[in-house]
Amino acid sequence: MQAMWPWRHVLITGASSGIGRALAEALAAPGVTLHLGGRDAGRLAAVAAACAARGATVCQQVAEVRDAAAMAAWIGGAGPLDLVFANAGIGAGTGSGFESAADARAVFETNVTGVLNTVIPAVAAMAAQPPGPDGVRGRVAVVASVAAFIATPGAPAYAAGKAAVQRWAEALDATERRRGIRLHSICPGYIRTPLTARNRFPMPLLMEPEEAARRTLRGLAAGRIRVVFPWPIYALARLVGALPPAWRAALMRGFPGKD
Repeated sequence: MQAMWPWRHVLITGASSGIGRALAEALAAPGVTLHLGGRDAGRLAAVAAACAARGATVCQQVAEVRDAAAMAAWIGGAGPLDLVFANAGIGAGTGSGFESAADARAVFETNVTGVLNTVIPAVAAMAAQPPGPDGVRGRVAVVASVAAFIATPGAPAYAAGKAAVQRWAEALDATERRRGIRLHSICPGYIRTPLTARNRFPMPLLMEPEEAARRTLRGLAAGRIRVVFPWPIYALARLVGALPPAWRAALMRGFPGKD
């Protein structure tokens, strides 16, 4: 049985849970090689076993995206890559107080620097590859969030970091496509993951990671630069994000934070 997706050599960071795991399992099929990275060796092994059971060839790597040298060595030695997901990310919240300096630094180091440490060597590797039948040498998908479009007082570093990588990916696509490399920003709404389990507020249109993976892959297959879902949450984020800052802060002041 062949996979329904066109990519045969895929690398995913943050593959041990959440959307990363769902993407790995959705792509797993005979003839597909998956390079899966994560920090939890036990959970990563479980994902690798599930993907291998579907017929994929799986290469596991306990990976820390904040380590630039280690990421460059892993990605540079992976062989041909059709698709790379810069998916690893963490969250923090203010709860009823203030976001600590340690939390802010940790979020930026993982969600921004970690994305740079994934994307930069991936683009360099793809630039040396021959183009495929569609003229594309490779694709890199940066997993951002709908939170990229609104300055959220309850999670300032998370929102700012996701905004940074969303804009960087889309801007980079405009130049890298000239040499056959495509960049995509993935901007999901609320997904049922360990990250959102800490939210103490209603999460409208909460989506299972498997559905998020399907929507992500359909968007990439269609060539969309920005893959965003679900649309009602995106529209609401753009609306609230367009409010004057003082209005937005007043509107969101009463929202509970994360534990």
